Amino acid sequence: MKAVVFEKFGEAPTIQTVADPTPAPEGVVIKVEATGLCRSDWHGWMGHDDGIRLPHVPGHELAGVVVASGSGVTRWKAGERVTVPFAVGCGRCFECTSGNHQVCEHQFQPGFSAWGSFAEYVAIDHADTNLVRLPDEMEFATAASLGCRFVTSFRAIVDQGRVTPGEWVVVHGCGGVGLSAIMIASAMGANVIAIDLTDEKLDFASKIGAVATINAAKTPNVVKAVKQITNGGAHMSMDALGHPTTSFNSIANLRRRGRHVQVGLMLGDHARPQIPMDKVIAFELEIRGSHGMQAYRYQAMMEMIRTGKLKPELLVGKRISLEEAPAALMAMGGFEGIGIGVVTKF
Repeated sequence: MKAVVFEKFGEAPTIQTVADPTPAPEGVVIKVEATGLCRSDWHGWMGHDDGIRLPHVPGHELAGVVVASGSGVTRWKAGERVTVPFAVGCGRCFECTSGNHQVCEHQFQPGFSAWGSFAEYVAIDHADTNLVRLPDEMEFATAASLGCRFVTSFRAIVDQGRVTPGEWVVVHGCGGVGLSAIMIASAMGANVIAIDLTDEKLDFASKIGAVATINAAKTPNVVKAVKQITNGGAHMSMDALGHPTTSFNSIANLRRRGRHVQVGLMLGDHARPQIPMDKVIAFELEIRGSHGMQAYRYQAMMEMIRTGKLKPELLVGKRISLEEAPAALMAMGGFEGIGIGVVTKF
């Protein structure tokens, strides 16, 4: 099969012909029909993930068709249209048996702990626990865009952030994660403030549900601006970018007993950001992480998509070929464009 391969961290990946994958006894092989471009893949390419072994094939936001299954797989057969969470649970450890597959003690991550979906085919372990059937009407590109950023935002807003109608929600960063969060929080009935550095992204954020926007490049004090708009601060705030400044601001702009959810990755030099701990204590603030979403929780999200409350297809951005993926991956060190880029030509 053709695949995007990098043999050294930080050096240009290339298109190579490599061996086709075979399914593990409890796994499947999927023909990749679409795979998303994510900043997490850039972090992996840069060497920020110590679980990656070289040479490596990145890619973890995928959708496609099952072409082979292992002897232990009972729920899936060739020809079925599927997607999968980026954090795949083993189904047996304490966290999995308690329903928290997203923090499985032995998790399998395509594109990180194993070769990923920047390829014509990808092998996925623990298929019966983790595969998600796609509605026939859902495009593969839309399904791939769900795989990391949209589902992570769904869990961050609904489960970790516990957003309720009428609350003020602030989203710091309007890349794929941020725009997904804005759409989801708005659908949950919240009043959403979008924060970014570009007016183009903020204009788009307004079209998908933000009731107010703040251009951080033009605003001397973002925290003060949030508190003025919300008359006291956010009930729930998310750092969707993953930067010391946005993380600090997201915590600092909360009202008393507010909830911060960290979704943007904090790796490398950003792994230990400053936290306004005095406010955390005095205001009884909550700080939570959000790491993907369990396969069984997709049903609630899929129902909101089916009824039109959520429209992830609006967030699909540029569609490119596998040959264009190496350059696109390397470019993700900068800020994302509008929407979620997806590889759809193999």
